[in-house]
Amino acid sequence: MTDGSRPRVAVLMGGRSAEREVSLNTGCEVGDALESLGWDVVRIDSGGARFIDELRTSGAGVAFICLHGRFGEDGTVQGLLELLDLPYVGSPVLASALAMDKVMSKRIFTCEGIRTPEHVVLRRGSAEEEARIVERLGERVVVKPASEGSSVGMHIVHERSELGGALEDAFAHDDVVLVERFVPGVEVTVGVLGNERPTALPTLEIVPANEFYDYESKYMPGMSTHIIPARIPEALREECSRLAVEAHVALGCRGMSRGDTIVAEDGTVYLLEVNTIPGMTKTSLLPDAARAAGIEFPQLCEMLVRFALEDWQRRRGRES
Repeated sequence: MTDGSRPRVAVLMGGRSAEREVSLNTGCEVGDALESLGWDVVRIDSGGARFIDELRTSGAGVAFICLHGRFGEDGTVQGLLELLDLPYVGSPVLASALAMDKVMSKRIFTCEGIRTPEHVVLRRGSAEEEARIVERLGERVVVKPASEGSSVGMHIVHERSELGGALEDAFAHDDVVLVERFVPGVEVTVGVLGNERPTALPTLEIVPANEFYDYESKYMPGMSTHIIPARIPEALREECSRLAVEAHVALGCRGMSRGDTIVAEDGTVYLLEVNTIPGMTKTSLLPDAARAAGIEFPQLCEMLVRFALEDWQRRRGRES
């Protein structure tokens, strides 16, 4: 650990999820950004159990989690860092687990009165019939594994004949699957920053080259366009921001999150999901929105480290 104002930062990257390669890219860019501002950084690949010993002996005073998906975004690494008494960037254990589990987060949104598309939850071996799903939600639906990120295993179903295959693929990734009513409209994502008083970054409209913002659209150059602010009326931009901040608070998020919304053709805004560790490369959604607010990528990374240290100090002060 270096001086008290600038502890060594352990950038946790790689991991074991389907998003490993994306995580490695994120970790490298975050590490480079912090080093450009004079931070002492150690990069640690958490793909194997040996990373725990590497982390313990690294001399780090704070961890920057650049792990997407399972074993990184779902509260597991956050729990480990709690046991190691090491501050970390992002949301605590429960908020991370809730946001990663699309079914549980939907229940929180519903309880908090946060508008979200109607949905059905299926468990492996459940007797829910396709006909009943179509009767309740219509033929055009979105099928998602409950606990995968980056649209892994996600499908838009256009007619009933496609439903069976989409469910089969989703169940290949998870034992629980979420089926949502498809809501056509404008995809708007809202970055949220802060701890006690989180604030929304400018709205960002996503225009994917594919039918929806899938894995290829997210990570292949030229496969999506980001428009800031979103090309919708100001009142609807404010509603997107409100829902994103409310969801951040409802889940108990800290430091940062990204709320994904859809603005329907009738002007109704729905919250789709919350990401607690959104992509953090220079061209990712959250950094793009931050840049529009005057926060360059290195400053954003530094801000998130400061948020982590501030929140850790607050929590430890409350416990003492």
